[in-house]
Amino acid sequence: MTLTGRTTLKIWLVLVAVFLLGSVTGAALTGLYRSRASAGRNGRDRGKHEQRFEKMRQELNLTDQQATDVRTILDQTRNDYRALREELRPRFEEPRLRARTRIRALLNAEQQKKFDALAAQQDAEHKAGEKR
Repeated sequence: MTLTGRTTLKIWLVLVAVFLLGSVTGAALTGLYRSRASAGRNGRDRGKHEQRFEKMRQELNLTDQQATDVRTILDQTRNDYRALREELRPRFEEPRLRARTRIRALLNAEQQKKFDALAAQQDAEHKAGEKR
């Protein structure tokens, strides 16, 4: 291989490495942002739900029985959405795991160890965010 060919190859390898590290960093930061955002959101969501319910109650002038029934319907709907998210979660997991496998195949042994550590950290942060 000529000197120019080796230089070109090195440049491409550096570009790929920079892209991969940027992708991993971006994914890690996104996970961190989402986990922190969801922690604050849960409390705000409850407040939003209550405010919306109270606005509906006042504007529609609901009786106590109607208010109870409407609240039950809204709670059931929220639970339906939660169940749907849980049902779909594995479908979102598959492409993420495939991408990790493909990225890992591009890395050398040292990079794979670091990548595995980053992935494990992301998974832990994701699980911690789910429990909130």
